[in-house]
Amino acid sequence: MRITFLGTGTSQGVPVIACPCAVCQSSDSRDKRLRTSILLEFDDQHIVVDTGPDFRYQMLRVGLKRLDAVLITHSHKDHIAGLDDVRAYNYQQKTSIPIYGTRASHEALKREFYYAFSEFKYPGVPRLELEEISPSVPFIIGEREIIPIEVMHYKMPVMGFRIGDFAYITDAKTVSEHSRELLQGVETLVVNALQEEAHLSHFTKKEALEFVQDIAPKRTYFTHVSHRFGKHEDIQSRLPGDVFVAYDGLVIEAN
Repeated sequence: MRITFLGTGTSQGVPVIACPCAVCQSSDSRDKRLRTSILLEFDDQHIVVDTGPDFRYQMLRVGLKRLDAVLITHSHKDHIAGLDDVRAYNYQQKTSIPIYGTRASHEALKREFYYAFSEFKYPGVPRLELEEISPSVPFIIGEREIIPIEVMHYKMPVMGFRIGDFAYITDAKTVSEHSRELLQGVETLVVNALQEEAHLSHFTKKEALEFVQDIAPKRTYFTHVSHRFGKHEDIQSRLPGDVFVAYDGLVIEAN
């Protein structure tokens, strides 16, 4: 399985345009973080996890010609706001796009993109086929089993996903023992690490590292990284050797 990091940043802590801070003015391309999303490629399937406000540009940037499905972690705007732009794939592929998410996420999509679900649809609206998933209940895309893993984003349930020995978790603050059990044996883990300072609804660096120690993967990539966390090279210098800061455009392989 091929994993491409489409975006590794967050709306949390993002400064205003023309901010003079070191991160925003950095010449290191790894510090240019779009909103968090990944592309999964396996069994001839091309699957995007979350369609934030940068979705259209992310698709143009990687040159994705075909989209087979979207997985939604949760319904906050920085994870769904770009969903309307799947209409380009509807047009090109002449089919609807399956959107896998919980009932709560689907209800939010129906509110946010009401015109896509109205009885009388305006020509050209996105064609979305809602596929409901539930925590801990596996589903199949292609020939791969995908396990939704619930984590808590303060008081909001968020879906992480496990595929084989790879797991992707974003916007976590607390993770139940049951969900941790579902992650046992994971070799490649992607998990959010917002910043050094305490935060109400996101793992800090310390909390993320404690979580990694508990799950014990062979390698870990931090994503959903805030402007407040600092520059890529500075963050990386403060991490163990098997923990890496992901960056936009990074490509990894997993089983």
